Amino acid sequence: MNLNAVKAIYRYEMARFGRTLLQSFISPVISTSLYFVVFGAAIGSRIEEVDGVTYGAFIVPGLIMLSIMTQATTNASFAIYFPKFIGTIYEQLSAPVNFLEITLGYVGAAATKALFIGVVILLTAALFVDLQIQNWPAMMAFMVLTCISFSLLGFIIGIWASNFEQLQLIPLLVITPLVFLGGSFYSVSMLPPVWQTITLFNPVIYLISGFRWSFFGMSDVPVGLSLLAIAGFTLLCMYTIYWIFRTGWRLRQ
Repeated sequence: MNLNAVKAIYRYEMARFGRTLLQSFISPVISTSLYFVVFGAAIGSRIEEVDGVTYGAFIVPGLIMLSIMTQATTNASFAIYFPKFIGTIYEQLSAPVNFLEITLGYVGAAATKALFIGVVILLTAALFVDLQIQNWPAMMAFMVLTCISFSLLGFIIGIWASNFEQLQLIPLLVITPLVFLGGSFYSVSMLPPVWQTITLFNPVIYLISGFRWSFFGMSDVPVGLSLLAIAGFTLLCMYTIYWIFRTGWRLRQ
């Protein structure tokens, strides 16, 4: 493996992130604060506890997941789409690097950015509520795996997109609604039985449920099923990327 190529791509993407670090830092802090004002204060005054956890603390895992999923997808999709848009992607395809090295560079940088945002939101949430994380290794594992898997998804979206509007299509119209409907701000047990069954078809519920379990020791679905879901999703994205580079789909047009 050409580690120099991976480092070059990774450093380039992280340098671009560093130039907008202030914006990347302030934006999630303000957004998280607004969520706590709207959901924590307005709704939290009516819902004091959910399964023995204060509502303000209960929504923290959902807020973190919402941010890292959208950030990972957006960062990775733009990172690969822009070279394709200006034509420099052909230089990478003709260079002595394989698809794995290109993917590691772009996806690694996007996952790092999303992980940074997740940590910032976690620290911001600690200013509003009393957080007690029961399983730190599991919490970090779920956060890292989510950053990686959705960065892989964003990489696929960036290759698929043919204009800047399509880059925002999946994050805005698919990922964000799935997160809101995936138990990020409520427990699935609070829904009527029919809607509980329907919610189980939402793949995001498995990620949020497992992530919330690492905080409070409670989950809407078994933790093992959550790990199986995120592992399967990651493998599916990796195979899709392999197929794209093998066939040249959307890369050689």
